[in-house]
Amino acid sequence: MITALAFYVFAAVLIASAAMVVTSRNPVHSVLFLILAFFNAAALFLIAGAEFLAMILVIVYVGAVAVLFLFVVMMLDVDFTRMREGFQRYAPAGALVGGILFIELFSLLVWRYFDTGAEEPKAFPAPTNGVNNAEALGRILYTDYVYLFQAAGLVLLVAMIGAIVLTLRERPGTRRQDIAAQIARAGTVNLRSVPSGAGLARIGIERPPAPEEERQAAAGAIAHEGHGGHH
Repeated sequence: MITALAFYVFAAVLIASAAMVVTSRNPVHSVLFLILAFFNAAALFLIAGAEFLAMILVIVYVGAVAVLFLFVVMMLDVDFTRMREGFQRYAPAGALVGGILFIELFSLLVWRYFDTGAEEPKAFPAPTNGVNNAEALGRILYTDYVYLFQAAGLVLLVAMIGAIVLTLRERPGTRRQDIAAQIARAGTVNLRSVPSGAGLARIGIERPPAPEEERQAAAGAIAHEGHGGHH
């Protein structure tokens, strides 16, 4: 009973947040609703017994992808008027695609309802020999498909290096960090031995005057010149 109630609560919040992602006028609000949708989807994965997928959804999508979307949306100067014009232009095509997806999902549900020979989905997969979902998935990835797993990582590494190489541009006048000069402090810092209790004025370092002191000194100099001219 509690599991069913939790499923309906998380599913309802997930559907509502997904709808707000599409309908929100503010892109920052859309990203925040997307993060909420990811959390509720992770909760549904936990209810289904797929704890590995739930953690991946939280760590990768919420901790990296959604946060990246949020920073990009907040940093870029997005023309919202032009975005709305493009949305209105492609609204019929989007409605057509959405209608096709809805018909497919509805037909799938109807087929499973009327097909008595269809196998019932397992909400709680039984562990094999006491092995949970994450451990079983790890054994499959690092035993049977270890070479394909490493090849996928290599492809991602090559894609990352290629993106860096393609976007790197040499611009004249750009200041770059020189770590060796920064560590050596060459020509930037002069070390002096200051006796204990001695002031900075002893080594030639004086505090710059405050604006009030500068105005008072200027007024005193003008008054002194006026008295001198009067005599």
